[in-house]
Amino acid sequence: MLAYVFSGQGAQSRGMGKGLFERYSELTEIADNILGYSIKELCLEDPNRQLNKTQFTQPALFFVNALTYYSKLDDTGEKPDYLAGHSLGEFNALLAAGCFNLETGLKLVKKRGELMSNAPKGGMAAILNLTKDSIVKTLQNNNLTNIDIANYNTRTQIVISGPSQDIEKAEKVFQENDVKFYTLNTDGAFHSRYMQPIKENFQAYIKGFKLVDLKIPVISNVTALPYKNDRIVENIVNQISSCVLWSESVYFLLEEARRTGETLSIEEVGHGEVLTKIISRIMDEEIKLTPPNDKKNSEAAQSLEHADNIKNEQSISALEKVERWNNQHSVGTKVRSVLLEREDLETRTNAMVLLGHRAVVYMKGYKGYFDLNEIQPR
Repeated sequence: MLAYVFSGQGAQSRGMGKGLFERYSELTEIADNILGYSIKELCLEDPNRQLNKTQFTQPALFFVNALTYYSKLDDTGEKPDYLAGHSLGEFNALLAAGCFNLETGLKLVKKRGELMSNAPKGGMAAILNLTKDSIVKTLQNNNLTNIDIANYNTRTQIVISGPSQDIEKAEKVFQENDVKFYTLNTDGAFHSRYMQPIKENFQAYIKGFKLVDLKIPVISNVTALPYKNDRIVENIVNQISSCVLWSESVYFLLEEARRTGETLSIEEVGHGEVLTKIISRIMDEEIKLTPPNDKKNSEAAQSLEHADNIKNEQSISALEKVERWNNQHSVGTKVRSVLLEREDLETRTNAMVLLGHRAVVYMKGYKGYFDLNEIQPR
């Protein structure tokens, strides 16, 4: 099962799209005419320092992501089984699914960026190493109820959004232990209740376009489920003021692969590796959030021995590891983990490749996956 994912704002940087504008010169000319400026100059040189302004960021990143997708199709001919995008990236997912053409997509994100650039002033911040429940409780206990949760990137990487003065107050209350608080470089409280007027204006604008049924399933930021063809406009519009359920979207793909017994590969298409890193963190948290018990000395020794084996395994690709495991071990194989003290581990799926590079398998009675490097048959 192959899924392509597209990043949103924050992934942009000067120099993005190098080589693509020449390869797709006709599309680049179309983009210039729609936008009213040179998209190539903006992305490669950014002479007026506009690339980080949302009215320019959105069409620029959308266009580079789109050209990257076209080049991938032209080079490999391989279409995905699922699509998803983070915030703005969802428009690239919808483009790839055939919901609209490139010209319409550019017009939509251009308008979306312009509207969001005029949003009431606000701020956003990323909080790391704290769960959703803890963040919500802390906000309530400190009377910071004007702040909304904007993005669930992972279980412990969550973005908040709200009035700038409230975001500044929040920084002071999230200063305990290893919690990290990063104020984001945005002028608006995106993906929050404060975007309601923007949402209404965008809803009026999008009525002038004809959107068609999706040819490939797209996972919605709003629901973390596949789009329904009779609710495409509703989802696109609500996305502006709703929380981005990114981690839940990834979990949906994992569950689908598990349900069908297929090997899941999630590939980021577009500029940068923002989503690749977030998805890797999602996978890692599945193991780390289950605290390991103290290891016995004998187990520590076995772990060291296993670590040596891992070094030897590094030269073997994930696909080879998966094929070798599946040839030697059936579903229901009892295993031991070098990280967790669990006596009841038993595989409930065949091994599979995640993110294109990680060989994993799922266990009965355990929600997360296990890397094949971290388990041994009993």
